[in-house]
Amino acid sequence: MTDLASTSHSLDPDLPWQPLPGGWSGETFLSRTGGEAHVVRIYAPERPRRPDAAEVDAALSRLVGGLVPVPRVVEQRPAKDGHPALMVTEFVPGRRADDVLRAALDADDVATLDSVGRALGAVAGRLAGMPTLRRGRFSAPDLVVVADPAHGDVHARVTRRLGELRGWSESELDALERVAERAQDLLDEEPRTCLVHGDLNPKNVVLAGDGSVAAVVDWEYAHAGSPHEDLGDLLRFDRHPAWEQAVLHGWTRERGGDPALARDLARASDLAALVELTVRPGGNLVVDLAEVFLREIARTGDWHAHP
Repeated sequence: MTDLASTSHSLDPDLPWQPLPGGWSGETFLSRTGGEAHVVRIYAPERPRRPDAAEVDAALSRLVGGLVPVPRVVEQRPAKDGHPALMVTEFVPGRRADDVLRAALDADDVATLDSVGRALGAVAGRLAGMPTLRRGRFSAPDLVVVADPAHGDVHARVTRRLGELRGWSESELDALERVAERAQDLLDEEPRTCLVHGDLNPKNVVLAGDGSVAAVVDWEYAHAGSPHEDLGDLLRFDRHPAWEQAVLHGWTRERGGDPALARDLARASDLAALVELTVRPGGNLVVDLAEVFLREIARTGDWHAHP
């Protein structure tokens, strides 16, 4: 899902008002005012988001500014008198990291995989260092953490969705639940919670010309949860050894510890996200890929398994 700054290299800077592509197309626009480019996000009331979504997004952007690069919030308005809420941020030019990553994988460009992986692993590590008192969703205006089953522990989140897995046999469901139990046992050894981006993958990162991170965007799924959730997102589908090693290097440089244990915790933590992707309507590449990975995990009993 592309949000505040995205695919900036493909946009025409001379157009005064231009829809941005991605999951929120039709709500997010590039606007030029007084010679400056801004991104305007309109929170359409018919879209399934909480009433305080604009306030939460703006507050999170202000909170993490200086910790990780994010677009600066210029203005935020709540819904009022029939008008939808909106948020205006600066426009951050650059290249989407997923485009860079795909090109690097196609060319087996290990140097680029290493530099981008280290940069994104470091971002995940910095966010994991921002503690919260409990897990749950954020509410406006002060980002109070509210308990929410959607952000519970891994075992609870997996078992809650087992009945929604289409075409799975009882034996497959039982096997998956056993993996979730073992994952939770491991995660219980590190019960600390922190700020989680919730969708930290290369499509939501804008890179500057020198390859550094220019902006982390789309905080739609941000919540308080496991320190290893964002790391698990980065390691979910891209299994090139150079990428995995670089992400873990960036993470452990920020957080310390054993890369092998961090990898284990990341995949255990990501199990719930894989289930939640799989239960979405099929026909989407990411959803279909998640199910392929999840079935292999259930078959082998190993959360590192992949097709």
